[in-house]
Amino acid sequence: VGDIVEVEEDETFPCDLILLQSSREDGTCFVTTASLDGESNHKTHYTVPDTESDLQYLSATIECEQPQPDLYKFVGRMHIYNNRQEPDVRSLGPENLLLKGANLKNTQKICGVAVYTGMETKMALNYQGKSQKRSAVEKSINAFLLVYLFILVSKALVCTTLKYVWQSKHDEPWYNEKTQKEKDTNL
Repeated sequence: VGDIVEVEEDETFPCDLILLQSSREDGTCFVTTASLDGESNHKTHYTVPDTESDLQYLSATIECEQPQPDLYKFVGRMHIYNNRQEPDVRSLGPENLLLKGANLKNTQKICGVAVYTGMETKMALNYQGKSQKRSAVEKSINAFLLVYLFILVSKALVCTTLKYVWQSKHDEPWYNEKTQKEKDTNL
């Protein structure tokens, strides 16, 4: 936050920026926000009035609201310090804010100051994780599969337990009886 960022045509904005300077003479730039709201038309944004033409000599502070997910709402003000005692105050609105994820179009380059970065950008605040869309039939089948799996595991445990109980009482099964010679060799 507070860094001056330069973005060239067809690049994506890396964070939420306040537009300070544009290569267009009228102080505007055009932006597409298709990745944010699905609209592919060009939106016009305006520079803050009366900022220095050379940003190296700009001395200003920005006050703005806490990050909010609403893409079309922004309130802030910029105090521009000149040689005078009292700073010039300029109001900032959504027409001055360039959102992360939007693309610069039909403008060679712009310079802006970062106001929201990381998880505070409007794009990050609007992100919703992938929701799983499953039908009621699919959910009920999952429940039936869990019950069926429980029945199979319990059946296997009961059968294994009965096998070892039966083997502890009987030496050999009746269908696999060994002769005396085979019994003597196994001992």
